[in-house]
Amino acid sequence: MKRFFNGLTLSVILASGPLLSDEIQYPAAKKVNQVDNYHGTSVADPYRWLEDDRSPETAAWVQAENKITAEYFSKIPYRQELQARLKQLFNYPKYTAPIHRGPYFFFSKNDGLQNQSVWYVQTGLQGESRVLLDPNKFSADGTSRLLQFSPSRSGKYVAFAVSQGGSDWEEARVAEVATGRVLDDRLKWLKISNLAWSGDGFFYSRYPAPEQGRELVSKNENHSVYYHHLGDPQDKDTLIYDDKVHRQRFHQVTTTEDERYAILTIADRGTGKDGNALFYCDLSQGNSNFSPIVSEIGNSDYRVIDDPDGKFLVRTNWNAPRGRVVMFDPQNATSPWTDVLPQQTEILERAQVAGGKLVTTYSKDVASLLSIYSMSGKHERDIKLPGPGSVAAGPGGDAVEGNREDKVLFYSFSSFNYPPSIFRYDMTTDESTVLHSPDIPGFVPSTYETKEIFYKSKDGTRVPMFLVYKKGLKLNGANPTLLSAYGGFNISTNPTFSALRLALLEQGFVYASANIRGGGEYGQDWHHAGMKLNKQNVFDDFIAAAEWLISNRYTSRDKLAIEGTSNGGLLMGAVTNQRPDLFRAVIAHAGVMDMLRFQKFTIGWNWIADYGSSENPEEFKALYAYSPIQNIKAGVRYPPVLITTADHDDRVIPGHSFKYAATMQEKVAHTNPVLIRIDTNSGHGPSSTTKQLEQTADAYAFLFYNLGVTPHFEGLPATAALR
Repeated sequence: MKRFFNGLTLSVILASGPLLSDEIQYPAAKKVNQVDNYHGTSVADPYRWLEDDRSPETAAWVQAENKITAEYFSKIPYRQELQARLKQLFNYPKYTAPIHRGPYFFFSKNDGLQNQSVWYVQTGLQGESRVLLDPNKFSADGTSRLLQFSPSRSGKYVAFAVSQGGSDWEEARVAEVATGRVLDDRLKWLKISNLAWSGDGFFYSRYPAPEQGRELVSKNENHSVYYHHLGDPQDKDTLIYDDKVHRQRFHQVTTTEDERYAILTIADRGTGKDGNALFYCDLSQGNSNFSPIVSEIGNSDYRVIDDPDGKFLVRTNWNAPRGRVVMFDPQNATSPWTDVLPQQTEILERAQVAGGKLVTTYSKDVASLLSIYSMSGKHERDIKLPGPGSVAAGPGGDAVEGNREDKVLFYSFSSFNYPPSIFRYDMTTDESTVLHSPDIPGFVPSTYETKEIFYKSKDGTRVPMFLVYKKGLKLNGANPTLLSAYGGFNISTNPTFSALRLALLEQGFVYASANIRGGGEYGQDWHHAGMKLNKQNVFDDFIAAAEWLISNRYTSRDKLAIEGTSNGGLLMGAVTNQRPDLFRAVIAHAGVMDMLRFQKFTIGWNWIADYGSSENPEEFKALYAYSPIQNIKAGVRYPPVLITTADHDDRVIPGHSFKYAATMQEKVAHTNPVLIRIDTNSGHGPSSTTKQLEQTADAYAFLFYNLGVTPHFEGLPATAALR
């Protein structure tokens, strides 16, 4: 469903300079008399009508805003060359680690500029690969994405899920591996779901079909688990679990590798709790009754790793904020849990069973440590990594791809200065060998330097930050710098490679990634220190990072730009309000900008666990104090701001960005531009390589222009096509 009439077309390059702010005539945005009362505080919401993205008025406003933004970018003379350079840098093969099921190995590959990665299959490690699923053929514009890929235990079938145009809604299908034939099975309205095989079918989670025409804005409630038997229509699927009393709970099922147990995870984040309950069902007994491992939902996480000898290995942060692995015996359910891997100094990010061993990924100051333990928890060895960096999770969410009996495992490693590479690890010889290592056009690793520094936040908290830049950087305060962070939802911002970022680095930029509170970099305590009533810590940490960069002469206020996405977009809105003097340019992608109403749309209530809710008096005070829309300062000079969103973003609905842009254009001093870029057939992030390159080109062009940097492409490696 397209919700805007015209997309953003940015292909015309003119010779004159970009528009100045006072030359921009922003669209007339009507104001309505909408005032809400929150616990005795009256809050005006004059642009409430922009939440309705189906209305003709909103569509007209979107068209007018896109026209202004397109005109602005069309007058940046080097944008075309910049986009060509980004294509060159991004044009290299990208692989995922192989998944082993039955006689087959599955992996995805993108040749370079394909809109979507293609899934391949081969028989044995030395077999010849063939295309199994090509999502580029799922839609004419390449915006249909394959979000889940789940081979059955035997490898006979693959269940996969497809998203259309960037939406979070998924439709599940099934392919027969031997023939590549896609079966008639078609399951709709999946979201927050696994595809967990058991026998000749699989478990999945879905919502009831939303009201027609409101698929991308309706509140999602009554998440239910079903079992699908291959060949049946969806209306014959068996309801396994639902809860009509607690309509905002998440219910997800996984199965153990041997398919003996179904594991049910229940979360209730809408009530403000960020943990989960955990149940199991012994499928070998032929029933669907779930018994508790953890019966109550609190603020601790529990995940079943495996079921050796009918017992459960569970990864948890209960009484262990940095994480541990325990053993639960269902035959002695009331007995105390036994530590298999006690809490350590480092943060336990993942644990799994592969090759007959416990394989763990710990994090030390945000860098991955990959280790092998016996099944009883005895440390045996560490897998040597190329250097400080990140071991990425594979398609199944594990750091290492491998089964219980496999002697060969696979993992992916990358860092800021190390392109993502796939390694083959031999359990017998303890040797890692490179399976795929990309050759990035124009990238010479020795040209760049990466370092991790630590700075103090406002309250004295020690915060890590990574810096990447060309070797020989002069600390003269004149370097253009891009500072980025996320700071929420227990998500760590790990050191990973970006080929597109090279387009900034090769022009002399410093890239800074701050690991601020609210994330998972130092476990549960670090997360809780940046959520709900503690959210201001997140903003203080980010502001302190900017001040450190300036005081240490990496950059200056006139050369410092900031960028964030989603919760990071909220971060951009909040810190720009609090310190508009500190930054020269701001890019906010798909930000949560109205902290008083986010819970009213789609899956937004899920964020109450991190943010709190305006329906709670104390949490309202905290939210109202920093909510980006409600705290824009009238008449104050703000830095240039670029806001991005998309018509199929049903996670953070576009209304957040619409209202934020309209409010800023109305209130702030018109010294600098406030632009909004609204994409079509895209969602919470670009839905294809083409859209990713277009959005990045605009964002970087915005940075270059507003930081006073004119990029030069002559003489760069692999730039013949630009000349």
